Amino acid sequence: MRYVTIAAALMLTAGPAFAQQTMDHGKMTGMKEMPAMGHGQMSGMDHGAMAKMMAGNPYGRAEMDMHMKMMSAKQGDASEMWTRKMIEHHRGAIAMARVAQQEAKDPEIRQMADMTITKQEKDIAEMQSWLSKHGKRPQ
Repeated sequence: MRYVTIAAALMLTAGPAFAQQTMDHGKMTGMKEMPAMGHGQMSGMDHGAMAKMMAGNPYGRAEMDMHMKMMSAKQGDASEMWTRKMIEHHRGAIAMARVAQQEAKDPEIRQMADMTITKQEKDIAEMQSWLSKHGKRPQ
């Protein structure tokens, strides 16, 4: 179980490209099927091992949070599901931009982070509006 937990954490922090290459409809290549986990089920994870894997990555928490929320956005048809996943993706971009604002030393990067927050917030508002117009609960 510990190996599966560490592998799952690695996939979450490695990004969508790695996860897409390694995952096949919920099954990890060469490994036992990993059950879906909600945030409340993460208490059994080896948080020490996860902390070591994320050492030096100031974006790790924001990345993991974004991926977990994107994976849990499963309600509705393809249009609604895409909208809900993209809202979480944009919120993740905002969280990472806030880290860059605080920790990046380059002023140009901090300026790009500011612009990212402004743009992503506008996009989220448009997607929330789409949900409302289609009788869906905004998130």
